[in-house]
Amino acid sequence: MMEKTKRLFETDPYLKTFSAKVVSCRREGEGWFLALDQTAFFPEGGGQYGDIGWIDEAEVEDTQESDGVIWHRMSAPVPVGREVEGRLDFEKRFDRMQQHTGEHIFSGLVHRHFGYPNVGFHLGEKICTMDFPGEITWEEIETLEEEANEAIFRNLPVSAVHVDHREAQQISFRSKIEIEGRIRIVTVEGYDVCACCAPHVARTGDIGLLKIIDRVSYKGGVRLTVVCGRRALLDYRGKDRETKRVSALLSAKGEEISQAVQRKKEELEECREVIRRLEQTLLEQKAKEIFCEAEEKQMVLAVVEGLSKEQPRGLMNLILQEGATCCGVFHFTKQGSCQYVIGSRMLDVRPMNLCLLQELPGKGGGKKEMVQGSLTASPEEIRAFWKRKAQEEHGRES
Repeated sequence: MMEKTKRLFETDPYLKTFSAKVVSCRREGEGWFLALDQTAFFPEGGGQYGDIGWIDEAEVEDTQESDGVIWHRMSAPVPVGREVEGRLDFEKRFDRMQQHTGEHIFSGLVHRHFGYPNVGFHLGEKICTMDFPGEITWEEIETLEEEANEAIFRNLPVSAVHVDHREAQQISFRSKIEIEGRIRIVTVEGYDVCACCAPHVARTGDIGLLKIIDRVSYKGGVRLTVVCGRRALLDYRGKDRETKRVSALLSAKGEEISQAVQRKKEELEECREVIRRLEQTLLEQKAKEIFCEAEEKQMVLAVVEGLSKEQPRGLMNLILQEGATCCGVFHFTKQGSCQYVIGSRMLDVRPMNLCLLQELPGKGGGKKEMVQGSLTASPEEIRAFWKRKAQEEHGRES
């Protein structure tokens, strides 16, 4: 059995380069996996991805741990026994330390004020999410956010110690899972004490800033999205850019955008109401024209295009109001599909619908007074079908 890898990141999370000896290099599938006697590369754990970087000139694509041995997934093999230099992608490592330490502070405050544990944490490449099993309103989030940033601005120390289970029983700390062996306790003085294996910043000031940017209901509780440090700056920069664009479009100052949007919303609603009334007037006029031009007044057919989704049914009802016994509206959309609605206030239109679908490919159904569906047919085929049905109906009446 291989000896456990010495974990340099636990004593110095800011270590960017280090020397080590290759103790194993094996191939699995398309990749190479390398073990060193010691490493500053953090393996995936605690909701945080494994570090990436370089060992000599070979790229470290991921870092994982198995039975205390830390394995570096490599782009190329490195000979066993070689003394090598490891170089972290420290910009990415530092970013993750900022996010993770910020999450500790915020989760500690949630636990203090609400008693909720953090039941889910994911540190992604652009955002982090935290899951809590209870309700937290936006107003409460703003208060917690203010407290968290106060902790950051105070530049408090962040410490980590290993304790055994006997010693752990004397400490009150948060923990998401049952931990075996020695326990690493991370403390943000005055804000949080939590079991965690990941690297964190040495002082809270290194987090820079913490911002909650989203809140959604999740599994009976809430999922919050948090950004810290440079991510918070980039989030603000993007939103500020969009605010300026909207401000220019509205010809309004930044602090007056909501008022300008409200005015535009009211204007839009007024315009929509005018359009709705005009469309209704046009639809009524169209119904009169179709009824007047129809050769058969009892069974009126309308083959139309250019209507909105709800208008075919409205047109049918208006034609029935004009005096038709039965009306069919077949609407051809811009995409070429045909939607239909057939209705009557005196007849059962379901038999007609059954005949229609037997002759022309489509699907549809409905009640005695109205059926609707879609067809694959030409206007000529529809008119021919309707003419035959009108003649049949007229013959029965005779």
